[in-house]
Amino acid sequence: MLDATLQSQLKTYLERVTRPIQITAHADDGAKSQEMLELLETLVSLSNQITLDVRRDGAERTPSFALTTPGQDIHLAFAGLPMGHEFTSLVLALLQVGGHPSKATAEVIEQVQGLEGDFKFETYFSLSCQNCPDVVQALNLAAVLNPRIQHVAIDGGLFPAEVEARQIMSVPTVYLNGEIFDQGRMSLEQIVAKLDTGSAKRDAAKIAAKAPYDVLVIGGGPAGAAAAIYAARKGIRTGVAAERFGGQVLDTMAIENFISVKETEGPKLATALEQHVREYDVDIMNLQRASALVPASDDGLVEIKLENGASLKSRSVILSTGARWRQMNVPGEDQYRNKGVAYCPHCDGPLFKGKRVAVIGGGNSGVEAAIDLAGLVTHVTLLEFDETLRADEVLQKKLRSLGNVTIITSALTQEVLGDGQKVNGLVYKDRVGGDAHRVELEGIFVQIGLLPNTEWLKDSVALSPRGEVVIDDRGQTSIPGVFAAGDCTTVPYKQIIIAMGAGSTAALSAFDHLIRTSVPKSSGAVAEAA
Repeated sequence: MLDATLQSQLKTYLERVTRPIQITAHADDGAKSQEMLELLETLVSLSNQITLDVRRDGAERTPSFALTTPGQDIHLAFAGLPMGHEFTSLVLALLQVGGHPSKATAEVIEQVQGLEGDFKFETYFSLSCQNCPDVVQALNLAAVLNPRIQHVAIDGGLFPAEVEARQIMSVPTVYLNGEIFDQGRMSLEQIVAKLDTGSAKRDAAKIAAKAPYDVLVIGGGPAGAAAAIYAARKGIRTGVAAERFGGQVLDTMAIENFISVKETEGPKLATALEQHVREYDVDIMNLQRASALVPASDDGLVEIKLENGASLKSRSVILSTGARWRQMNVPGEDQYRNKGVAYCPHCDGPLFKGKRVAVIGGGNSGVEAAIDLAGLVTHVTLLEFDETLRADEVLQKKLRSLGNVTIITSALTQEVLGDGQKVNGLVYKDRVGGDAHRVELEGIFVQIGLLPNTEWLKDSVALSPRGEVVIDDRGQTSIPGVFAAGDCTTVPYKQIIIAMGAGSTAALSAFDHLIRTSVPKSSGAVAEAA
């Protein structure tokens, strides 16, 4: 199952293990059980610290296996084969159960260990989901750190009856003590904040006590990360307040146009971005959503108000809040979100195997989604508002070659239909003839572009009719000392590499603003060649 190169790499990783790892597997005579046992036996062969106990006892979920270590009360298990995107989750679980320290901050570790109560988590994932590993890895680590936390990661594709019974139509879906806890990507910090109800108040108090910055970056995507690095390299006091570090990149599957990197995945790039920023003296404040911007007054400080009630002040600000998936805004969409209405075909597509789905949108994203889904589902109906598809011709040609795809243009989606529990159809209007039509289906994937995350700025910074922050070629906004970069701005092309360049430009412009208006008192800034 693992080729020689991967086995060699894994063997090197397992040399970091400092205590025994005991694997207890539950198997039957099925093919998937045999694959699981082959994988586990390979692990045993790569480290003398790993032992395997195979049981054929009709466990609740078969195939499955648990990881623990003698003398520790650890409840961590995988139901199914953690391959694909989840292979990294398996490797990290082995290392952490085996005593290798995680990269979580000391503050977060202490917070997890201090949680009171009994928590039994179940996470449903798909092997093609790039959002799932973050959740699986976070809860696995929590189970290693706190004996009162249990976690089992479940491959929904191997347990369809369970998925059907719980009406799971989006991954990752997390259950806590038998009830839905949350859906979608979550970091360990987000999970702990939801469990530790007093954490938000404590965080607000800490933030309110912070001294003003020279440069404060709002947003932690590619533009924000680049801005933070360029600012910090100038030796000035730099802070980053981000709702989630990585931004929209975390939801990106394949990246093949990032110059010098042949191919990568969004979550990997987001992790690398954060690690790079942390190499510098940057104050990163994660899980912080901005709610208002107040221009500088006589003190020369721009104020950023946060949703938790705290405020941050800075001599200059860089806005890099990115964008999010655009919604259809039709009746039924909100009601059936994660109950048939989805926005990530890579994540949720496998849950619709053998079913009928629609893709809304005929641009590159929509056509690519339809092509991918056609290999999984019974039938795909693609609906495009315009009279022709907007995707690249090579993608359109591929789409039209597929026998289980119907393309409908000049279609205005009007309503998502359902039975109260899940989607069972949609209604669209023919923009040419005016007639309404119903399509019977089980899933709807919305791929109609992005919206800038700028609603909180509408009363302060000049915005375009599309809601984008208006900037000049230096990243300057309508407010002195406030700059912007990335997908939230009027930059014409929304690309990762362009956002990074724009973030760097904004940081250099902010530094130029600082040295022209006043000498930063907090830094003793160093000159550096651009």
